[in-house]
Amino acid sequence: MINTITEGVKVSVETIYQPEYSNPANDHFMFAYKINIENVGNFAVQLLRRHWTIFDSNGTKREVEGEGVVGVQPIIEPGASHEYVSGCNLKTDTGSMKGEYQMLRLMDDFLFNVKIPEFYLIAPYKLN
Repeated sequence: MINTITEGVKVSVETIYQPEYSNPANDHFMFAYKINIENVGNFAVQLLRRHWTIFDSNGTKREVEGEGVVGVQPIIEPGASHEYVSGCNLKTDTGSMKGEYQMLRLMDDFLFNVKIPEFYLIAPYKLN
């Protein structure tokens, strides 16, 4: 599991290749990723937006941006966490993702960005 801490917010990422939703013969590789966002700071925060940069190993780069995560803008109290699962399709059997969340510290309306560490999407047979 890969993780990083920014401004008292810890982001941990775990990836899972999904062969049942992939079709390698047609250059379609599906990955799921589980993210845990933990508030290790002293103040409640709210996740407002996300921004992803997605890379295929063929050099293709995509940007994805939007409100919240999987339809919610969670408030995370000190000591609490929010976990969700989402997915990403690639045209190659390896790639990577990285990004950031825009967060709001509720105590004083301070906006800040939390780094999502770069993580790799690799079909398991590539690891042999």
